[in-house]
Amino acid sequence: MHAPETAPTDETLRTALAGPLDGLPPRQAAQAVDRLIANYRGRTPTDAPVLRDRSDVAAYAAYRMPATFEAVRAALTAFRAQAPAWTPATHIDIGGGTGAASWAVAASWPEGTHTTTVLDWAEPALALGRELTRHAASDALRGARWRRQTIGDGLALPDATDLVTVSYVLGELTDADRHAVVDEAARAAQAVVLIEPGTPDGYLRIRAARERLVAAGLRVLAPCPHSAACPLEPGADWCHFAARVSRSSLHRQVKGGSLPYEDEKFAYVAAVRFDALPARARVVRRPQIRKGQVLLDLCTPDEDLTRRTVAKRQGPLYRAARDAAWGAAWPPEEP
Repeated sequence: MHAPETAPTDETLRTALAGPLDGLPPRQAAQAVDRLIANYRGRTPTDAPVLRDRSDVAAYAAYRMPATFEAVRAALTAFRAQAPAWTPATHIDIGGGTGAASWAVAASWPEGTHTTTVLDWAEPALALGRELTRHAASDALRGARWRRQTIGDGLALPDATDLVTVSYVLGELTDADRHAVVDEAARAAQAVVLIEPGTPDGYLRIRAARERLVAAGLRVLAPCPHSAACPLEPGADWCHFAARVSRSSLHRQVKGGSLPYEDEKFAYVAAVRFDALPARARVVRRPQIRKGQVLLDLCTPDEDLTRRTVAKRQGPLYRAARDAAWGAAWPPEEP
């Protein structure tokens, strides 16, 4: 599932991120990122912030915000494809830190008529997030509210919130706090979009959260074509997708390598309370292009996984299969 490689919001975000790094020695930034990568997405208690100061936050934001932005935007693109007429009036980003998901929401609904509130317990992250939005073209971003809030049991959201996003946060929480956050999002929101790293553990957190959303009365809109139990066997396979991310100079310093991009692997679920239909099926692995045929691994409305072979003799459908992306709905609306 690849979002467009360039977009105005994307470029504006990258420009904004360059400012906080001014004056921070590259070696110090790289060391901060290296340490934070190892710790920030682990099991960190919500009363012991790992982002200790502005230099930590600036380095981590420059490294992680573009990847988080692209993953969230890809999930929202799949969501919007199934509910094109729906537009949120209010958006709450739980554990939003420096605001990557809020930038993605602004890119997904560029008319910018919604209000955004970012909740996080790390004041340095909120301060930097507020600073970054000064560069934004979106009214929703420039007018966003940044509120310090413990993320976990006791979280209370306004009733009838339209959209709640929770990205790369569930893995930081205890089981009890994770359940509390998902349950409160399900109670308050018309639409909930959860994103986690595309690892086996990240998938398991999304799977467990998905079950709680369905139990609370929401219906899954993406990526799944149904709201029944996930057909994957835990421990044997996991559902995840990829978003293309342009690599900054900081990325190259920390990770090395010469490619100008990398693929951010992520798992997600989008669930809603309003009337909308999921995709007829979803491509859940990279399509395999062979001579005269394309092999598509699909999650189907029949609540199972199947491999579909699309042959060259099928004409337009074959051409659509050759162009199909990992994470795309299948078949296309107009094959």
